[in-house]
Amino acid sequence: MITLQARQAQLILFLFLFLLSGKVALTQSIKTIRFQEVQLLGQQHPDSALIVLKKIHARAIQDNDNLAAGMSLQQMGQICFNQGHYAQALDFYLHADKIFGQEGNKDMLAGNMSKMGILYYYNKQSDKSYLLYKKALALYKSTNNKRGQAEVFGAIGHLYEKHHRYDSSFYYQHLALSTYSLIRDNYGKAKIYENLGSIHEDLANYDSSYSCFKKSLDLYRQYHDEVASIEVINNIGDILRKTGKYGQGILQSRLAYTLSLKTNNLYQLAASCRDLGKSYQLLNRLDSAYHYLELSRKYSLEVYSRESLKQTAFLQVLYDMDKKSDEIIRLNNIRKTNQIVAIAVTIIVILLIVLGLVTFSRQRLKIKDQRVLAEQDKSIFEAQRGLMELELKNKQLEEESLKQQLELKSQELSAHTLNLIKNNQLLENMRNTLQSMVKEDKRDQKKQMQQIIQQINQSFNHEQHWKEFTVAFEQVHQRFFDKLKHHSSDLTSTDIRLIALLKVNMDSKDIAGLLGISTDSLRVARYRLRKKLNIQQGENLSTFIQAL
Repeated sequence: MITLQARQAQLILFLFLFLLSGKVALTQSIKTIRFQEVQLLGQQHPDSALIVLKKIHARAIQDNDNLAAGMSLQQMGQICFNQGHYAQALDFYLHADKIFGQEGNKDMLAGNMSKMGILYYYNKQSDKSYLLYKKALALYKSTNNKRGQAEVFGAIGHLYEKHHRYDSSFYYQHLALSTYSLIRDNYGKAKIYENLGSIHEDLANYDSSYSCFKKSLDLYRQYHDEVASIEVINNIGDILRKTGKYGQGILQSRLAYTLSLKTNNLYQLAASCRDLGKSYQLLNRLDSAYHYLELSRKYSLEVYSRESLKQTAFLQVLYDMDKKSDEIIRLNNIRKTNQIVAIAVTIIVILLIVLGLVTFSRQRLKIKDQRVLAEQDKSIFEAQRGLMELELKNKQLEEESLKQQLELKSQELSAHTLNLIKNNQLLENMRNTLQSMVKEDKRDQKKQMQQIIQQINQSFNHEQHWKEFTVAFEQVHQRFFDKLKHHSSDLTSTDIRLIALLKVNMDSKDIAGLLGISTDSLRVARYRLRKKLNIQQGENLSTFIQAL
């Protein structure tokens, strides 16, 4: 069996690779496995799991992977529900419900409705809970999902049990049991037998309750589920104590206590010690009773302390998430403001152009009036006008020629940029491949491949491509670097390259690839560049460079 620590280590490694590789496409089966791993992490570290799910959700939105986004929202809702934050959990569930509905995935939609039904049940809204269970059941039937139907049957039976409608509860629990048997899901049967044992215990049918709990325990042990087994063993000990079999009950409670110590399950330790204290009290062994009841109180305090720490960390994560959302809203508002300013500037420029045209038109009329008044100088004026028209045509031809040259230079600049991107992408792929081969640790190839990797790293900053790019850039954007030196005189060659790439409107991902650095390093470089250029806080770096 894989321990929780090992699973967490696997999950951290996966997330590291997942968050770094922006182009990795996961299959649905891999997504399901990874979400199960995150769910396992959430049992011990809900704050860490919530952070992980938030990153997965952001990546899914970026990649337009709606199902992964919905699954991450559903998992975040489940973690909030487990921590008792029902309002936040319902918000996540509703967002996931909308996504699953838009995607038309009935199974995921039904599963999400089932989870919302459980939330409404714990929030003492049984009517809403029942309606959601019915909708989920109808969806599962339409897709012939037997396992989903069995889970909903069990949930409805549990709902009737808590309302003391035991006949209806038995009916739905037996429906769930027969469905699990049909698909040969013994783990699902174990949960239903446990539910049936609880119902029989409420009705004081202790023999039937003992039989159901025993079947549940045998099935849980097949799956080596120690946590579920401990709870069932505690229930068996409780049944034996209620039927006067104190010795056998103590043996079961001691077994639960031993397993709880092994798994460090404080909650079950407190429960088993409490049951032992009750049993010894009934046997009038008051010293032992006092000892175990004190242990139970001690473990209960530890559970409370641990849960308090988890809640504090979890609330901090929720606060940070809300704060980040507010920051995103603020940045969007700033972006909208910048767009409005840009539109206003464009309108002003257009008005200035119109004003210039009107002024130019009036000037032409004035020249025409003067020509009429100066009829005697008509021949001289005609000659002068001919010369002016010829000069104007020459200027127009010269402008057309300059435009064509500028277009050619722009195409050449784009070609150089594209060549740089392709070259660095090729080198990046070769380096990643060789690094993977080095990890295989073949002695006869490792040294040679490391030398090749070193050569590739050195060629990332190949100066010949940059020189060609710089020549093409200066031909398109003349005197740009001269203007730049007026703002700062201590710019490095790397700073100048970064500014040139921003000037040609390249995105961050391609810039990082051309400079041979990560996106995080690019973010730091942009921050340092802002300080060197003395750009005020709130002013956009790209806008500043485009204005030069």
